[in-house]
Amino acid sequence: MAKRGAEEPLDIGAESPASKKARIQDTLEDELPPPPPPEQGSVANVANGHAAVDVASLAGTSAERQAELEKLEALDQEEEAADDDRDESAVRAQQRLPDQRYSDLYLDTISRKNLDFDFEKLCSVTLGNINIYACLVCGKYFAGRGPKTPAYFHALEIGHHVYIHMETKKVYVLPEGYEVRNKSLDDIKYVVDPKFSPEEVKSIDRRKPGEEEGRRESWDLWGKKYVPGFVGMNNIKANDYLNVVVQALAHVPPLRNFFLLEDFSTRPQLPQRFSTLVRKIWNPRAFKSHVSPHELIQEISLRSSKKFLLTSQADPIEFLSWFLNHLHLSLGGSKTKPQSSLIQKTFQGSLRVESQTITAHADATDRLRFEGNPDTIRSQTSPFLILTLDLPPAPLFQDGVEAKNIIPQIPLTKVLEKYNGIATQERLNTRMRYRLLAPLPPFLIMHVKRFQPNKFLGSQRNPTIVTFHPRGLDMRPFVERPERESADAEPLLYDLVANITYEGVKVRDDSVEGEAERKVWKAQVREGGATTGPSGEGQGQGHAGPQWWEMQDLFVDRTNGELLSTKESYIMVWERRRKGSGKVGGKSG
Repeated sequence: MAKRGAEEPLDIGAESPASKKARIQDTLEDELPPPPPPEQGSVANVANGHAAVDVASLAGTSAERQAELEKLEALDQEEEAADDDRDESAVRAQQRLPDQRYSDLYLDTISRKNLDFDFEKLCSVTLGNINIYACLVCGKYFAGRGPKTPAYFHALEIGHHVYIHMETKKVYVLPEGYEVRNKSLDDIKYVVDPKFSPEEVKSIDRRKPGEEEGRRESWDLWGKKYVPGFVGMNNIKANDYLNVVVQALAHVPPLRNFFLLEDFSTRPQLPQRFSTLVRKIWNPRAFKSHVSPHELIQEISLRSSKKFLLTSQADPIEFLSWFLNHLHLSLGGSKTKPQSSLIQKTFQGSLRVESQTITAHADATDRLRFEGNPDTIRSQTSPFLILTLDLPPAPLFQDGVEAKNIIPQIPLTKVLEKYNGIATQERLNTRMRYRLLAPLPPFLIMHVKRFQPNKFLGSQRNPTIVTFHPRGLDMRPFVERPERESADAEPLLYDLVANITYEGVKVRDDSVEGEAERKVWKAQVREGGATTGPSGEGQGQGHAGPQWWEMQDLFVDRTNGELLSTKESYIMVWERRRKGSGKVGGKSG
C-alpha cells in the first residue's frame, strides 16, 4: 500500500546549523583566490561546473592554508570544551535550583507512619555511621546521596526519592540531588531532633490547680492520646533495667532541664544520646506515643565493655551508679574535686564514717558497742551519690498456719536510723557507724538493699516492704548540723520524685524445680510539683496534690500516690523542699 503524500509541505523554519568542519571548509574556500580565466587555444578542463586549478601553481599556497586549517580546528576544540563546561555547570545549577513548579515533586510519597528515628544511625547496607540519610518513604537509613552511594541506588531501584540528612536536617530529592525547602517538612525535622525553648521548659511544671487535662495531652499519628514526659519505652529484649533508670532521671527537674536546653553537638556521645532521648520523652509533637532507647544503650554497651546490654538483665542500681559516674566525667567533671559537674551538684552529699576494730576480748553480747578510747576510733568524711539502706533479715520461722502469707513491713524512718550516728553495724572484724553531714544535696537517691549473695541460688531476695509517705520526709534526725545553727533553721523536708519497684513473676523453668522468678522492674514518677508549703500541709481547698504515673516498658497508667509504699521499693529519688515555697524542686530555668 503506497504511502499518502503530505497535503502541505512541512515547515522547517530555520535551517539546521552546519557542522564545524563544514564551516572550516567554507572559510578556506572563501579565502582561496578565484582561478584565472582560460586562454584561447588552451585546454580547459571542466568538471561538475568548477574550473580546474594548476596544482603546481598552488603548491606554496596549500601549505599555508593547511596551517591555518589546523589552527582553526584547535580553536573549535577549545570552544567545544568551553560549551561542555557551561552545560555541566548548568546541570548542577538545575539540580540545586529546580523549577519552582517541580520543587515539591515526590513529597506526596512521604509516609510519616514508617518513620522511626530512635534507632542508631547506621547505614542499612554498609553499616557505617558517616553521612547518614533516612528515606522518608520506608524509614531505612542509607549512607551518602551522590552517585554510587546506597541512597542513590535505593532511589533508582526502589523508587523512593525523598531523603533527610540526620545531622543537618536538610531534605533532598534523589537521584536529581536538589534540596527541598518546604515548611510542610518542619514536623519531620522536629521529630528527628526536638528542640525546647526556655519558656517551654519552665511551663512543664507550671501546672495550675484544676487545669484541664486536654491542655497537657498530645496525640500521635495513630490517634492515641499521651502526656509528654509520661510515655512508654520499648523493651527490645531485656533492657527494662535501663528503662526505669532513664524514666526516673528524666523527671529530676535540674537534670531534665539541663539536657533539654543544652547543646551537646560538641560533647561526647554518651550525654549527647541521653539528651536526645530525654527530649524525645518530653516531645509534645511525636509521631508515636513511645520511645526506644536503642541508640543510647548501644553507646552504653560500648562504653561499659558490654557489661550492660539490651539482651541480658542487669541490676538497676549497678547501672545507675555506672551511668551517673560516666555522665559526670563526660560533662567535664573531676575525679577528685567535688561539686565539679551538674551530676554532683544535684546528687552528691557527704557523710562521716567511724570505724573501730573488734578486739578478741570483746563481750560476745556487746560486740557492736564502741569502746571509750577515742584513739582506737578512726573517722573519715566520704562523699556519696547513693544512700544504701539495709533491711532487717526476714524471719525464718513464723507462727501460725497462715503466717506464711504475711509480708514483713518496716518504716522508712526506721531504716534511715543507720545514718543517725548512733546505730552500729558489723563489717567483718570492724564495727562501723554513719552520720550524714549538712548540707544535704537537693536530691537524695536511696537504694533499698534487697538482694544478698547466695551460694546456691546466686542471690536471695528480702521481700520486706518499706512503708513511707511520699510527701514531707523529715531528714533532720539523721543529719549532723552546725551548733551555731538556730532552732528555726530551714527544715529538711523531702518529697518523693521517682520510685523504682521490683516484682518477681513466677515462670516455668524445668531446670530449677519447675519454677523460676523473672524480675520485673517498674518506675513510678510524679507529675508536676507539690502544692504544699514548709509544713507539708495543703494551701487551699482547690490545691490538689501531685499525680503519679506507673510505667513498665510500653505500659503507662496512672496510680494512687497513697499506694506507692505497697510495692517493693528498690530505688527512691527524693527532692528537697525549699523554705517558704509552695513548690518542690530545684531551679526550672
